[in-house]
Amino acid sequence: MLREVLRQDMTKSEIEQFLKDKGDYVQIDHLGRFIKEPIAMDTKKFVFLKLAELYEKAKMLNEAAKMYNNVADLSISFVEKIKYHIKEAELYVKVGAFERVEQAMKRAFSNANSKEREEVQASVKQFLKAQAGLLEKEAKRNQAIKFYEKLLEMRILETERQEIREKLLELYRRTGKLHEAMTLEKSLGK
Repeated sequence: MLREVLRQDMTKSEIEQFLKDKGDYVQIDHLGRFIKEPIAMDTKKFVFLKLAELYEKAKMLNEAAKMYNNVADLSISFVEKIKYHIKEAELYVKVGAFERVEQAMKRAFSNANSKEREEVQASVKQFLKAQAGLLEKEAKRNQAIKFYEKLLEMRILETERQEIREKLLELYRRTGKLHEAMTLEKSLGK
């Protein structure tokens, strides 16, 4: 029996049709091998997006983020580049890879004007807040602390800074980090 494979001359719809009845991991395998072939730029971009979607669905967020970075690199418009770097940053936030979040933000900034930079900053700030809140709800206080501390490193409004400090103070107390709690209390004037 001849083994079915993706061909370089296939259209996006043919690729979709080929993958239709296959499981996620089989699709990842086929697409991973296919992407190494010399294929057209728009097809390569499509395959990276498909891989990103599959990796995200499989909770392989680091791999999904890498695929979004690849898509951004292949994108022509600055708006698209920024969009995919923001998605990359979002996934790195979810896994707590702060250094990679910074790198994704820098890549987005390099393609953005000042207004778009503010939007990138605001998006990443929201991702961090959402993830910290989620970790708090799951009683993963030590991890939530890392996200709130990261937020304090960002350029944020003083009201937001105050709110984050209050949350941190409560988390420090609940996790037994009394030294950090006392230090923060002094800075809050309590």
